[in-house]
Order: sequence, then structure tokens, then C-alpha cells
Amino acid sequence: MKSILIKGARIVNRGKITPADVLVKGGFIERIGPSIDAHADIEINAEGKYLLPGIIDDQVHFREPGLTHKANLYTEPRAAVAGGVTSYMEMPNTKPPALTQELLQQKYDIAARNSLANYSFFMGASNDNLEEVLKTDARSVCGVKVFMGSSTGNMLVDDERTLDGLFSQVPMLIATHCEDEATIRANEQAYREKYGENVPVKYHPDIRSVEGCYKSSSLAVELAKKHNTRLHILHISTAKELGLFRNDIPLEQKRITSEVCVHHLYFNSGDYGRLGTQIKCNPAIKSAENQEALFPALLDNRLDIIATDHAPHTWEEKQNSYFKAPSGVPLVQHSLNVMLEFYHQGKITLERIVEKMCHAPAACFGVEKRGFLEEGYWADLVLVDLEKEWKVSKDNIHYKCGWSPFEGHAFRGKVESTIVSGHLAYHEGRFDEGKRGERLSFSFR
Repeated sequence: MKSILIKGARIVNRGKITPADVLVKGGFIERIGPSIDAHADIEINAEGKYLLPGIIDDQVHFREPGLTHKANLYTEPRAAVAGGVTSYMEMPNTKPPALTQELLQQKYDIAARNSLANYSFFMGASNDNLEEVLKTDARSVCGVKVFMGSSTGNMLVDDERTLDGLFSQVPMLIATHCEDEATIRANEQAYREKYGENVPVKYHPDIRSVEGCYKSSSLAVELAKKHNTRLHILHISTAKELGLFRNDIPLEQKRITSEVCVHHLYFNSGDYGRLGTQIKCNPAIKSAENQEALFPALLDNRLDIIATDHAPHTWEEKQNSYFKAPSGVPLVQHSLNVMLEFYHQGKITLERIVEKMCHAPAACFGVEKRGFLEEGYWADLVLVDLEKEWKVSKDNIHYKCGWSPFEGHAFRGKVESTIVSGHLAYHEGRFDEGKRGERLSFSFR
């Protein structure tokens, strides 16, 4: 592996911005200092640019196996790396779903061959696979995923005894998709009676409602408190749910943590008129009032992590009518750009972006030697030019689906280089696929 010397960067780490050089050898950060005089195979001039730890996205859907006409474990990690995401945690609702240890291992084998980014995969829970779930190795698997509301794929866990068994017996982190299925079905029926099959997409947040989210999230929190479960609730989208989370203790001490996704921060229900089913996702993008409540909760630490829930579908699939158009938005390549837009608007500092996209995922999941820009850690690094302007277009979208809700949008701030486990995987618009990413490992908490 080639050594890399990064000269004159502004390092963003642990709430501080510090000018320094960084020397990378053998996959790790060997030295950080004011002026490093050392030979390296690759030298990068980072004057005027900012060096961040690699982003850890704790929720993506890369669709392999079984749904590879939408995405796969080659295309989507490349897109992630182009956007500064060096590590991802992928969801089990593929075909077949990752409901056995053998099926889970098959996904790891595919990623080892194809993924440019570092990787981990959630073990899936169903109404009848508790025995398989309990075989999961907490040191080498990021967590167990429970769909407490159906989304893409048939993995709904709605049996109360099963949920109690999972929350009482699983010793590792349980991540939940929380939407109450009975509430959603009742709402769907009501809108079908009014509109038939031609329900306008603007009613998506009324069908997958605030009440449906809160009912499920509050149940998950109740079960976690009852059994002292390590619970992580994904993609919080409502103001009402924010009261379920604490901000009076450090993240490392929390047993119940939360995530917010960039699309819930960026879009609101007023955008359905412009983007339609492009932004149909579960849980739904909701009203401006709900959107506006999320940012303060992110900044005061009720919401712990920023992620994407990257979930691509083909353009043709998304052009269907409301009930037939699948839910999900491709986002992993542009999540940092979205947050940098908020930075330029003065809504969040660069240091807090790094905290929520790099440090917090590492701390929340116990990711070993990643998420921080420090000597002895894996060299997962992202070099960013904060001032460079560029426009999202078909030519620079790397998702297999080939589209983005940001197409045509001009962002200020561009990823110049991405180093994955010491390998310069992306530099000035070009990929180097000479080395694959590494499997993430975890300190159990």
C-alpha cells in the first residue's frame, strides 16, 4: 500500500480546527504534526482545504443480493466514496433478506470482492428467526435490524411476543424502523376510499403519519427501558418523537440513541409538488413544522447521528402512481454536500458536522479505530474544498439508478480526495479501485 503525505490541511477533529500535516502508512495515520518532513509515495497539497475523518453512514440500502437492477455493492460504495463516505452499515431487506448467518455472510463475501468503501451489514430480524439472530457476533456485525413497520421488503416484525423476545434477549445494538403498521393501513384505506388508486403523493405524510411514527417509536423505547436494551431508532422525522430522547448525558452513556437523515432535514411536504415520488420515502418527509423541529434537536443532542437511509430505485419505478411507486431516495453521494449547504447558511458548524457524521456513529456503534482523525487510527480521510462550486448532473451521479433529487442543484463545497483505510480511493474526480474497503469491527457496548 502506498504511503501518503497530506501537507498544509486544516484538520477538523473533536471540536477543533487545526492546521497540520498528516502522514499515512500501512493503512493507518502514522503521524500528525505542524510540519512533517518525510518521504511518501503520494504527496497531496491541501493548502486552504479541510481534512475531515471519513463519514460513517449507519443506514444504507445497497440492494444486493436480489435487487441489483437498482443498485449493488460495487456501484453504491463508489458513489459513497465520491461523497466522502468511507464506511457504511447496510440493511438486511434484500432478496433473500439477511435472516440467517449464512445469508448474512454471503453479503460480507460480496462486499469483500467489490466494495470500495469499508462495510458492515445488519443482521435481520423476523417474526420467527430469534435463534439465528442470537448467533450474531457483536464484534464483527454492526447490529440487529428490526422493521417495526413495513417498508421495502417483507420483514415486518409485528408479533408482540417476538418483539419482547428480541428486546429481552439480544445483547447487542438493535436498530429499529418505527412506524405503526395498523395506523398506516387504516390511513391508506381512508385515502383509497376518497381517491381510489390515484392518491396524490402530497398525502404521503398523512398516510405514514406523525401518530404512526410516535406510536411505534414510543413502543420501542418502552421495550428498551423495560429490558435495558441497547436501542438505536433510525430516521426520526417528527417533532413529537423528539421527547423520547435524552440530551443530559454523554452519547457514550446512552442506552437509547437516535438518528436523523439528511432528506428529513432538507426537504418538507411543500417539496412534493416539485419532486413528487422522487422524495417518497418511509418514514415520510413531513410538514415544515416537523422539519424545523429536527435541527434544534440535532444541535442539542437529542438526535445523535446524521445518516442517509440511501435507498435507490430505478427512475422508471419511481414514475409510477402513488401506491405503485416504491419508497426510497438515493442520497449517499450528496449527504456531506447537504450538510455543507447548511454550514454555509450558518445553521451548523463544520465541527458539529464532523461530530454528527463521523465521531457520533463511531461512538454509538463502538466502531474500532475509525471516526476520528488521530494517530493510530485507520486512515479514513476526506479532503474538502469548502468554496468550490459544482452542479449535480447525470455526468457526475455515480448511483446505478442514475438520478438524484438534487440533479441541477449547485452545491458549494466539493470532495477533492477520499482515503479509505489508507488507500487513495478517490482523487480529483477519479477512482482508484486497486484496493477494496475493510470490514468494520466493533467494541461491544
